[in-house]
Amino acid sequence: MTDGLDIRSGRLGPAERSGALAAMTGRPFDVLIVGGGVVGAGAALDAATRGLSVALVEGRDWASGTSSRSSKLIHGGLRYLEMLDFALVVEALRERGLILTRLAPHLTRPVPFLYPLRHRGWERGYVAAGVTLYDLMARTGGYGAGLPFHRHLTRKQALRAVPSMRRDALVGAVQYFDAQLDDARHTMNVVRTAAAYGATVANRARVVGFLREGERVVGVRVRDMEHYPAQGAEIEVQAHQVINATGVWTDETQAMVGERGQFKVRASKGIHLVVPKDRILSTTGIILRTETSVLFVIPWGRHWIIGTTDTDWTLDKAHPAASSRDIDYLLGQVNSVLATPLTREDVEGVYAGLRPLLAGESDQTSKLSREHVVAHPVPGLVVVAGGKYTTYRVMAKDAVDEAARALDFRVAPSCTDEVPLLGAEGYRAAWNSRARTAARAGLHVARIEHLLQRYGSMIDEVLELCAPPTGDPALGRPLPGADDYLAAEVVYAASHEGARHLDDVLARRTRISIETWDRGVSTAPHAARLMAGVLGWSGEQMEREVQHYLARVEAERASQAQPDDESADAARVGAPEIVPLS
Repeated sequence: MTDGLDIRSGRLGPAERSGALAAMTGRPFDVLIVGGGVVGAGAALDAATRGLSVALVEGRDWASGTSSRSSKLIHGGLRYLEMLDFALVVEALRERGLILTRLAPHLTRPVPFLYPLRHRGWERGYVAAGVTLYDLMARTGGYGAGLPFHRHLTRKQALRAVPSMRRDALVGAVQYFDAQLDDARHTMNVVRTAAAYGATVANRARVVGFLREGERVVGVRVRDMEHYPAQGAEIEVQAHQVINATGVWTDETQAMVGERGQFKVRASKGIHLVVPKDRILSTTGIILRTETSVLFVIPWGRHWIIGTTDTDWTLDKAHPAASSRDIDYLLGQVNSVLATPLTREDVEGVYAGLRPLLAGESDQTSKLSREHVVAHPVPGLVVVAGGKYTTYRVMAKDAVDEAARALDFRVAPSCTDEVPLLGAEGYRAAWNSRARTAARAGLHVARIEHLLQRYGSMIDEVLELCAPPTGDPALGRPLPGADDYLAAEVVYAASHEGARHLDDVLARRTRISIETWDRGVSTAPHAARLMAGVLGWSGEQMEREVQHYLARVEAERASQAQPDDESADAARVGAPEIVPLS
């Protein structure tokens, strides 16, 4: 244990979850956070590292909403620069640099993007001015993260970098750098780090009401969704300050307090397609301007992620659905520059997510603000909403600052810009030793590299599960139907990373649900057996988990064949949560 950090206490196994729920009924917490997306997780880490007593509850799984369904980019936002929102871009670029170099280097990596130029003369100068400013802003304050400056390419050079691009789709190009990370794993890691610093955390713990003393909010009523409706499945958790960090559910959460919010949050749906790497021959990511926004083609291991859309969504928020129209739109946009067009048969995976946008006067979600706001609508309750994934740490800091102002003692300032996540310390050294680690574990070095980029310096915890005499060598084998992942990773997800259900593992701890042609159907029975050993499932529960997952896949496929949002939503809600939300 060093500097208040206990890695062992960052474990999110079943025993730790039970202990956390039991601990929540003791003395009042300084701060209680509702919502286990990246902002809520960040607020828990921020508060814990200031020395505050902290509780964090999430009604579903960590990152199960917006924070697992983004474009998986850590970026400043070139389009915000074009809108002259310089402050937002500078803030995001600073955070990008911090995440890349200090906070989560094991989960983040640079990505080059090629911007094809369609007009000779003026366009190159216009784009160059923007990306030059972008690069210079990134280096303000020393957070350039070592990313190269942009470079100019002729058409011949651009086609060499992207052989799949149509020759008539560009006259030249500009290439610049941003970064990417696995959003769900990152959010879960923020939660684990908060727990390691003393936060009391529990997922599948749904807030069903707020506790009041007069006008003041003094806590929440929490329902343990894993055991409800058994006796004792609802508890009261008291806190001096409660932070509502529920993203697109902000309005619904505020309604529980009986207060009209000071602002409204609108949900914007963005969908993404996943296609195999060999369908687009390119050494770089691609960014295209569309009529309403921008389109990214993002390298993702042995795949490409193509996205996104930006449309208003007023239907089921737990399971936003991608329609056939959404998929055709993305295919049409990317095919406008590809020599060999993509078809539906090339699409391995599809996912849809919702962005929480601050509602304004504009009817178009693409024009609503990505900036965040923090409010104190009633005593004891802080609300944080809006923003973008890249700036989660700033949002969390601002929310805890607001809560701290209402506490009756002096609170230390935020220090999360200096707090690496679990797995970050020692990552560079572990990466440099990857060949030795591979030899010791009896695995190919490429497998070790994959594990290092998911677990960082905590890789030994995963490998120990496979190593005799205490480990099981069978766990060192790839999962059937998902060769990129080891069986040990499923066990580790349940024993250390808070996974409670099959869907948690296949959709968030791994990306099997979008990276395999059958969307994890063949892997599901094997993964369920591995989880059962950790979570104590009966044969009946194992079968229930598998059948639920198969129903989820079937409902998603059905929704993606529907012509519009309404019919897609109707098809998707046919497979409800394995743990009912009420």
